[in-house]
Amino acid sequence: MPLSANNPDRKSWLHVDKNSDFPIQNIPFGVFLTRDDIITIGTRIGDTAIDLGALHQLGYFEGIPLTDDIFLQDTLNDFIADGRKTWRAVRNRIAQIFDSNNKTLKENKRHKEIVLFRLDEIEMQLPVQIGDYTDFYSSIEHATNVGSMFRDPENALLPNWLHIPVAYHGRSSSIIPSGIPVHRPQGQMLPNGADTPVFGPSKLVDFELEMAFITTVANDLGEPIPIEEAEEYIFGLVLLNDWSARDIQKWEYVPLGPFLAKNFASSISPWIVTLDALEPYRVESPKPIKPQLEYLQYKGKKSYDINLEVAIRPSGAKETVVSKSNFKYLYWNMAQQLAHHTINGCPINSGDMMGSGTISGPTPDSFGSMLELTWKGEKPIKMKDGSERTFINDNDTVIMRGYCEKDGTRIGFGEVSTKLLPVFKRK
Repeated sequence: MPLSANNPDRKSWLHVDKNSDFPIQNIPFGVFLTRDDIITIGTRIGDTAIDLGALHQLGYFEGIPLTDDIFLQDTLNDFIADGRKTWRAVRNRIAQIFDSNNKTLKENKRHKEIVLFRLDEIEMQLPVQIGDYTDFYSSIEHATNVGSMFRDPENALLPNWLHIPVAYHGRSSSIIPSGIPVHRPQGQMLPNGADTPVFGPSKLVDFELEMAFITTVANDLGEPIPIEEAEEYIFGLVLLNDWSARDIQKWEYVPLGPFLAKNFASSISPWIVTLDALEPYRVESPKPIKPQLEYLQYKGKKSYDINLEVAIRPSGAKETVVSKSNFKYLYWNMAQQLAHHTINGCPINSGDMMGSGTISGPTPDSFGSMLELTWKGEKPIKMKDGSERTFINDNDTVIMRGYCEKDGTRIGFGEVSTKLLPVFKRK
């Protein structure tokens, strides 16, 4: 089925600002609460949210085999489970409906009143019910920086890092959409020079600039996914702020990895941008430094040129951009990650989420965490209001943005914005 929705010459009859992340070529998918307190699955063009449940009920998806309630649910899981053929057909139809040359909906005032919403009339929800969450560690720059800080700089990468996409299996219960605040976590820490831990609020709360991909139903127990098929099971991507408490993490992560340092929250952008929409922005992945085993070897362009940035906004002040990076820097790409995840037959389900790991670039201004940007707090960053940051302060808001741009077309993810509140206190 052709990707007609990606036609760069297509214009919409809905208003789209020149630098919008959401032109008619994007057509992301999300879940929102309407002005009538109804949860629906929708998409977005420009600053207009589109109720796909209402659009379906009004007959605009006629000819596409969809169940009556496919868009009347509070998650995208069932729609994602329908597979790439359905996703592509629906995206193509939406592009057709909102094409500037199509007057069917454009001139139907009653239907427009039912289907279209201003952004201030909706409240975005978590787009999928996330059954499983895996977090990879796939940026060689990030892994090298962290290894240099805490181990021998000459041997910053552990022996396995260039051979496998390292990851850990995380929790999914505290993954939240943009706009939901997070409380400063508490836990055990080992002060410098001490031999006994103390309990208290983390002093080193950090962001991690990541992206995450959302999967569809992919395989049965015991069945690996070949690397050449992996992308067929990836629905799309979101921005991910994988919050981290560095002082808690330092004490607890040996021997079994992060626990309380990570499980207090991870924040994602609410619109899932499909792999189909990102197709024009494919680029080469970094060349392997060491030969990779056969099941991890691939052909073609498996990465994407996605510009990323992080800003910190102190309470009552203007934001300061502290990092600019790119998804293309990842050493291990998504196809390799999914092939490795399933090589022993681990089943992948609709709505599972796979984090990329912190995405750091080759220059100091492209590092993807405060740990690296301030080099363990030794080099504070100055904010526009004159204050300094080594890590994230209470009431700071961390904002992450991402977009692709090529030949005059921009496809973006919007943002994931999260405020860090003081430690939770029971009333």
